[in-house]
Amino acid sequence: QVQLVESGGGLVQAGGSLRLSCAASRSIVSINAMGWYRQAPGKQRELVATITSSGSTNYADSVKGRFTISRDSAKKVVYLQMNSLKPEDTAVYYCNLHIMISARDYWGQGTQVTVSS
Repeated sequence: QVQLVESGGGLVQAGGSLRLSCAASRSIVSINAMGWYRQAPGKQRELVATITSSGSTNYADSVKGRFTISRDSAKKVVYLQMNSLKPEDTAVYYCNLHIMISARDYWGQGTQVTVSS
């Protein structure tokens, strides 16, 4: 089992920045991907960004050029730097760990990000 603990959410004005962090409870040896998803009220959960254990990244079109995902494998932490935030970025952001060999997913508890106009 792996626990994921997110931090860094909060309230920010449009145009501002936040950095989310997600810490895993143990090192992951298997090939994997970690990422961030978000869910706004009344909407489905959607992918924001992912990063594989080899460092390949993928972003939703809506956040390209504004958000940056990174990971520190030694510290078992994945980060999401969010710049130029917009009110439509308001959502609960969830950290995800996907173990590729087993196709198993782990989720964090979520952290609220609210962007005021």
